[in-house]
Amino acid sequence: MDGQAGSGPDEAREVRAFWEGLGLPGLVDVHTHFMPERVLRKVWDYFDGLGDLTGGIEWPIAYRADEDERLALIRGFGVRAFTAMLYPHKPGMAAWLNSWAVGFARRTPDCLHTSTLFPEAGVEEYVREAIEAGTRVFKAHVQVGAYDPADELLDSAWGLISEAEIPVVIHCGSGPSPGKYTGPGPAAAVLHRHPRLRLVFAHMGMPEYEDFLALAGRYEGVRLDTTMAFTDFSERLAPFPPGLLPRLADLGDRVLLGTDFPNIPYPYVHQLHALERLGLGDDWLRAVCHDNGARLFGLR
Repeated sequence: MDGQAGSGPDEAREVRAFWEGLGLPGLVDVHTHFMPERVLRKVWDYFDGLGDLTGGIEWPIAYRADEDERLALIRGFGVRAFTAMLYPHKPGMAAWLNSWAVGFARRTPDCLHTSTLFPEAGVEEYVREAIEAGTRVFKAHVQVGAYDPADELLDSAWGLISEAEIPVVIHCGSGPSPGKYTGPGPAAAVLHRHPRLRLVFAHMGMPEYEDFLALAGRYEGVRLDTTMAFTDFSERLAPFPPGLLPRLADLGDRVLLGTDFPNIPYPYVHQLHALERLGLGDDWLRAVCHDNGARLFGLR
């Protein structure tokens, strides 16, 4: 492994000490990336090349390893359930990724079966197939896909997902680089049509934190994940406004742990310490790091 983080037994012990100290049985991480190896390698190459969608920021991948080693690492941290956040950047790709995800879910029972979608002809059909195949969560990446989530082509798919009560982790905030369809407006339009849709705003909606917290307050099914938020890396670029902490505390039952493993430029444990230093208390940490995710996905 040639990543930047100290991923040996010392880090695993530190992560475990964190959740054991809270009296938890482990962690539930709703935002981790597993995808076909050649696709993931291209993602890493993009980060290495300081691509536009990364904001041109140096982004050393901390856990650059093959699939088996990455699985061993995240299990060693005590993550009892995680996801395979995969996403297309062009038409014709989503159904293929979903097909790969079926096999990955079968051989990786602690990974919540993850699917994706794209505004294109046939999206309703392959979303229905994914639901029938037992998918537990969808991933939508508005920034990378460069599409409007309120596109009429997606409307029937959102309806199917809403009816099935399956969460959708959606990257629609404008960080680290804004796109034509990022920001709260398009997501709000989707929720206006499908108010029961369980959207999980990735990265706390960074940097439009206040707007996305407001949507969570307005729609009961909306949640936010912590991915990269509050870390030293993100606080330099898009600091979370301290004045919003009371609202974050009040929405504690709707915030979920996410990390972006393995595509993070710092050790996994740093995300946990970043949440701890918010000072919102052990009950809030227990809910965010395990209980909210366990309840959302029916884990025992």
